[in-house]
Amino acid sequence: MKLNIYNTKEEVAIRFSTYFSNLIGKKKNLHIALSGGSTPKIVFDELATNFLEIDWSGVHLYWGDERCVSPSDNESNYKMTVSHLISKINIPEENIHRVLGENEPLKEAVRYSNLLDALLPRENNFPKFDLVVLGMGDDGHTASIFPHEIHLWNSENNCEVAVHPDSGQKRITITGKVINNAKEVVFLVTGENKKDKVTEILNKNGSYTDYPASLVAPKSEKLIWFLDVDAAQKIDV
Repeated sequence: MKLNIYNTKEEVAIRFSTYFSNLIGKKKNLHIALSGGSTPKIVFDELATNFLEIDWSGVHLYWGDERCVSPSDNESNYKMTVSHLISKINIPEENIHRVLGENEPLKEAVRYSNLLDALLPRENNFPKFDLVVLGMGDDGHTASIFPHEIHLWNSENNCEVAVHPDSGQKRITITGKVINNAKEVVFLVTGENKKDKVTEILNKNGSYTDYPASLVAPKSEKLIWFLDVDAAQKIDV
């Protein structure tokens, strides 16, 4: 595991974008699972504005989780990614593999699971992303696996239907076996509201085992955290 701590969330975006650009430059074809949230939004803006040298032709984009809403809904992770990144770069349309959030959730979880099996290379008999980008909620959830449904992490399926604990909104999420089979996994975490869970998870104290984010442990051992000082202020480093 590698920790990168920066002064501001804007610097996190710049540093991650540099890492991301270098990763794309090393391989012709990459399969990448994206995250929603406020930090990826500023990352996407950075990539679209200041990393124009990236060749997107061999990059395939997927989503680690998606809300069960239409692609035109303001809560759609896909819509946010289109607005802040996809509409501003030259990427083949056939390289964009969105979760169909408007579909019946259980059927869509099966469809997207099958899509990952069909399009991704396999290792350990599981689909293998080159990179999975994750956020973390202030409750310790990651992707859309929440503490009250932490059992979904160990599902035998590539994707499951999750339920937000407060709103009851259904979401499609990839599961732990897919996340931990990736070549590299990155956490993008910023903001003071994340500091308590970040501290428990990285220091392995408190109730950290109750948080799905604590279960991220790729077999490759390539786990990188990009944090700002607000999120990292209580870590023992």
